[in-house]
Amino acid sequence: MTPRSRKDPRRRAGPTRPTRRSPPKPRITPKARYFGTLVKVGLALTVALSGYLIYLNALILSKFEGKRWALPAHVYARPLELYPGMRLEPRELEDELRALGYRFATHAAETGQYHRDGLSFEIRTRGFPYVDGTEPPRNLRVRFQPGRLSTLDDLKLDDFVGPVRLEPMQIGGIYPAHHEDRVLVQIDTVPTLLIQALIAMEDKEFYNHNGISLRGIARALWANVRAGGVVQGGSTLTQQLVKNYFLSSERSLWRKVREALMAVLLEVHYDKADLLEAYLNEVHLGQDGSRAIHGFGLASHFYFGQRLTELRAPELALLAALVRGPSYYNPRRHPERAQGRRNRVLDELAAQGVLSASAAQHWRQAPLGVTEHPPGAPSPYPAFMDLVRRQLQRDYREEDLTSEGLQIFTTLNPRAQRIAEDRLTQQLDALERDRGFPEGILEGAVVITSTEDGEVLAVVGGHDTRLAGFNRALDAVRPIGSLIKPAVYLTALASGQYTLATRLEDVPLRVGSKNGRVWEPQNYDNKSHGLVPLHVALAQSYNLATARLGMSVGVPDVIDTLHRLGVERTVPAYPAVLLGAIALAPLEVAQMYQTLAAGGFRTPLRAIRDVFTADGTPLKRYPLAVEQVVSPAAAFLITSALQEVVRSGTARGVTHYIPEELGPAGKTGTTDGLRDSWFAGFTGNYLAVAWIGRDDNRPAQLTGAQGALTVWGAVMQTLGADPLRPVQPPDIQYAWVDHQGRRANAECVGAVSLPFVHDTLPTEPAPCAAMRADKPRDTLIDRVRELFR
Repeated sequence: MTPRSRKDPRRRAGPTRPTRRSPPKPRITPKARYFGTLVKVGLALTVALSGYLIYLNALILSKFEGKRWALPAHVYARPLELYPGMRLEPRELEDELRALGYRFATHAAETGQYHRDGLSFEIRTRGFPYVDGTEPPRNLRVRFQPGRLSTLDDLKLDDFVGPVRLEPMQIGGIYPAHHEDRVLVQIDTVPTLLIQALIAMEDKEFYNHNGISLRGIARALWANVRAGGVVQGGSTLTQQLVKNYFLSSERSLWRKVREALMAVLLEVHYDKADLLEAYLNEVHLGQDGSRAIHGFGLASHFYFGQRLTELRAPELALLAALVRGPSYYNPRRHPERAQGRRNRVLDELAAQGVLSASAAQHWRQAPLGVTEHPPGAPSPYPAFMDLVRRQLQRDYREEDLTSEGLQIFTTLNPRAQRIAEDRLTQQLDALERDRGFPEGILEGAVVITSTEDGEVLAVVGGHDTRLAGFNRALDAVRPIGSLIKPAVYLTALASGQYTLATRLEDVPLRVGSKNGRVWEPQNYDNKSHGLVPLHVALAQSYNLATARLGMSVGVPDVIDTLHRLGVERTVPAYPAVLLGAIALAPLEVAQMYQTLAAGGFRTPLRAIRDVFTADGTPLKRYPLAVEQVVSPAAAFLITSALQEVVRSGTARGVTHYIPEELGPAGKTGTTDGLRDSWFAGFTGNYLAVAWIGRDDNRPAQLTGAQGALTVWGAVMQTLGADPLRPVQPPDIQYAWVDHQGRRANAECVGAVSLPFVHDTLPTEPAPCAAMRADKPRDTLIDRVRELFR
């Protein structure tokens, strides 16, 4: 028996169990494996797409909700106020209307139009929401007499007497870093014809699709194939909005996919009107240097100088035409292309029944109507805008100025600004010709303010008035020469120890210093004049008499007077300061003389009136701030002396421009080597400071009277000066004095009538007055004579 057959006693008897085997695994075919992979990939893609859609949805909501654009601050000039009797020429009114974008018409039938017939105007004004009340649109008739506006009527109102404010001129903006500019419009204010033109040319299915249009893509593809080039796009307006607002200019298939997805999501969240309004404000329609023109509200002003609501059919068609390519169809550079594209828009409108065939044919013949040059940006008045920006930066952050759409109303008087620019340029050109200088070698600056309230009306920063470079009105810090002398004389008069008749020594002077240097000033004519009355010393600008007077009252006291007048910078306390060895910018000089012009009341110069948010909520006002820093009596005396400077002193050339009877006051200034020519002066309504020199600081070869005075006179002659009649304080009395300061009368040869504080009246009689003491005086006649001196 073999071992395998031997019976094992440990095994139980019974039937033998069959051996268990694992069931065979099902066989997976390649087709099934491929399908499974597809399912997994599909699920992964679905998850990824869902996640991506969630991301895109969050991106859309975060950027499209709330404030959608960083809006630049818009800066406005003061409005022109019209009233009967105002000093205004018809040409000046027409210039203002054109600058505001009013259109000349044979009959002013629509808002924004005017008609002129000689000395008569008919104007359809636009109206404007001012802080103190809305100025409604009006139908005005304005008539002129020579030099003045004579009558003002509203043709819709029988008892209207005025005044009327035109809307303010926008003079600039403060732009974001990306230099995008736009004027937001609301969908219900946009002309229906513009919307119809956009939809006709860019997206006929706009109101029927959900963000993308397969029909539009197919139609565009077929049109392009037939034309042999790209003549029509397949993107919907919603896709274009996505591309412009959310995406870069990259051209790729992935970007197109992303654009389509975001367009669908936008359509889910927002209605058609909201999307269309966003498109109207976002679309890029041109370029002005570094400034990008976005939206139809700004494009209307940029191309036509008018509001969107004032445009006619051909102009609206041109704006719609620019959507396809604002550079390619630029109407200023490529007028034929622009006209062809515009006419296609008109034809399409006619084909859809929006315009009649005859109307479309009529408008096809119309000129493009764009302005020759785009409105200046960032500003046609860069020097004034520079001042505005500096004053704003004291109160606002840069990001607020460039993104919140602030409305800033300034004090700029466009008429005064144009006059200042024109007269400065003309006088500089004439001086260069007369003196044989190379063209453009002379530079200059002008600042004009209102004597009443310290508002800055005009700022010119250089020979090239449109160049936004070095602003000489604010930054040309140059020695002021004799412009400082009124501060010296005011210090003396305010002390009570001096009068206008006090005799001063105009004789040589030597002043030593601790370092061993000797200051030895000279008169301009290199002569000394002995004993001279104080008022004569100022009128003739005698250096020796002024230096001696300043040393007598004390240099620190003179510096204190400068600070009280408004000079903020540190002034070194050395004797040469008394003759103008202090450097100031023209604006600083204007602040100093503003206090004199205001009768001793210091008013900080201001270029801003009000600031509002984009929706018209007031943010900040810049009210008038006044502080009396000079006594009325002392201010009256120094003003009287400065009037004599014009009447018979170094500034008598002013009377070649404006009548002496107006009583202007002012002071010339000339620095060593004839490097700087200054004049500062004021009338009853205006203060102006003019400076002429060279940027390289070489001699301009001009005294104050030969250079800056001519600019000042030409400005005031055109601007229209009111008489300067300072209010006489109760403690001031006029008296006749002779050349030695003794009490005289009108019959004394050489006697002059001067104002005195009561307790400083001279008591010593002049010989001529003593001889006539026994004769009765006609005091009424004397008073009348004194009144008209």
